[in-house]
Amino acid sequence: MARGMIERVLNPEQLNQWFNATANNQYTKDLLFSSLFDIMSLVVHGRHRSVHAAYQASKEDICVSITSVYNKLNGIETETSAQLVRYAAGQAAPIIKKMGGTNPELLPGLRVKLLDGNCIEKSHHRIKELRSLSAGPLPGKSLVVYDPAMRLPIDVFPCEDGHSQERSLFKDVLSTIEAKDAWIADRNFCTLDFTCSIASKKAYFAIREHKKYPYQLLGKEKYIGKTETGKVYEQSILVTDSAGQEHTFRRIRVSLKKNTRDGDSDIFIICNLSKTKANAKKIAELYRGRWTIETAFQHLTYYFNSEINALGYPRAALFGFCVALVSYIILSVIKSAMSSVHGANVVENEISGYYLADELSATYRGMLIAISEKNWVVFQQMTPHKFATILKKLAEKMKLYRFQKHPRGPKKPQPKRKGSKKTPHVSTAQILAKRKK
Repeated sequence: MARGMIERVLNPEQLNQWFNATANNQYTKDLLFSSLFDIMSLVVHGRHRSVHAAYQASKEDICVSITSVYNKLNGIETETSAQLVRYAAGQAAPIIKKMGGTNPELLPGLRVKLLDGNCIEKSHHRIKELRSLSAGPLPGKSLVVYDPAMRLPIDVFPCEDGHSQERSLFKDVLSTIEAKDAWIADRNFCTLDFTCSIASKKAYFAIREHKKYPYQLLGKEKYIGKTETGKVYEQSILVTDSAGQEHTFRRIRVSLKKNTRDGDSDIFIICNLSKTKANAKKIAELYRGRWTIETAFQHLTYYFNSEINALGYPRAALFGFCVALVSYIILSVIKSAMSSVHGANVVENEISGYYLADELSATYRGMLIAISEKNWVVFQQMTPHKFATILKKLAEKMKLYRFQKHPRGPKKPQPKRKGSKKTPHVSTAQILAKRKK
């Protein structure tokens, strides 16, 4: 299923044509973009532990030096990496719709988009200027847009400066906002310009309140009801944008049963959704569901090698992250095929993405050896309907028990450890022998 999806969307000829039409400054000479993508995919999927190892395995097909490979990786424009994710998501979306594998709409008639930032973890100190520094070098960060209905990351806004504020990327995000979008985000995104700009584009938002967000309270706060997490209250507020235009928004307060990890007993959510589109309890649940995108980031780390520490140059590191997002998209298509056959509840609650990704990593290389490339070309010419039908037929034959989750119970509180400097180690065998006695 994954190989068919790659052949349909990311085959070498198609990728190279896309790159030549998309790239601004870079151009193809001896090293094709498809070769770079293949090398990075091998590392992201864990089939090879490094770019150099993946290069050696494909050296006969690439015909350039490893230095040329690294130079090309280090020069890939961030916009090219972002466009790659948008392209893959755009190709996957109609296939998912044809299969009927989408999640139920969270807000009927609106397209919910979850927005969050991701900072790539520190890289190795391989670059000459970094070798004398003790501080961890950050190779970049990005804002990612996730569609919960499609289970897809649909957009990304990468930034080479690992120390930059997420708010410096807001202008790029605002240029993509469309009417009937419903954006859900954390308090870092709660700025006057961002919220009012969304409202002016006839789109919607539900964003956790930042302490510095300016507003004027209107009327009295009303008690709405209870949710799983606590009691819900609502109050209208007046906000004035930089142009002097006034906006009336809603301020939802959730009085939590249990404090957040930051010690907050209340969460405030600013939104411009009308009461007919979503009542206060619905908005509280919508914001609670934003953990989906944070979970997606965790999955990128668990399932794929999304942050390759050896890649210190920002453009190369961000390209690796975007290739991981593309791999996540392919995995989402497989999950959608499974949902359309076995039910969304089974896939969401019983199937482990980790085991699916592990299967792809373990089986893929052997399959490419056993089945020649000419047998995969047929997927390129299929209509979306036929391709979706084949994916569903393959999903029917999957042995679900091989990918079953094994959720653990609640963690037990750790006992206080005892010891002394005189006995820094103990014998496990002796401890176990005492248990038997």
